[in-house]
Amino acid sequence: MAETVMEQEQQAEILNPDPVVIAFCCNWCSYTGADLAGTSRLQYPPQIRIIRVMCSGMVHPNLVIDALTKGADGVMICGCHLGDCHYIDGNYKTEKRADAIKLMLEDFGLEPERFRLEWVSASEGPKFAQVMTDMVAALKRLPPSSYKVG
Repeated sequence: MAETVMEQEQQAEILNPDPVVIAFCCNWCSYTGADLAGTSRLQYPPQIRIIRVMCSGMVHPNLVIDALTKGADGVMICGCHLGDCHYIDGNYKTEKRADAIKLMLEDFGLEPERFRLEWVSASEGPKFAQVMTDMVAALKRLPPSSYKVG
């Protein structure tokens, strides 16, 4: 029988009970998916801070690293599915940048679980809620960011 996220959290040691996640969401798909999750009354953790961007391809790696080094416990970039970008190839650019971000995390001494890239369409409100829930659950098992102030 599959365990729920809640059961997994209870079994895992909670090192960071209240992680903050910055979620860069593209305007056309992922932000609309977040809106659908809200209007459908789907629950996801309140620690998510959504920043709406026109395209996931506009999120420079420096923005991700800046958020993490200024105290965010995790950063997520959500964009349109590959091939469905409203700006033609912005999500392909994001995919290439994600590889660079993962290398930069090592340089800054940050765990790879602190960054995640997901493709969420406007009709995938349940997926948006699940992805955010999974991200927070993973971050709760990590210690607070070494860059966190306070």
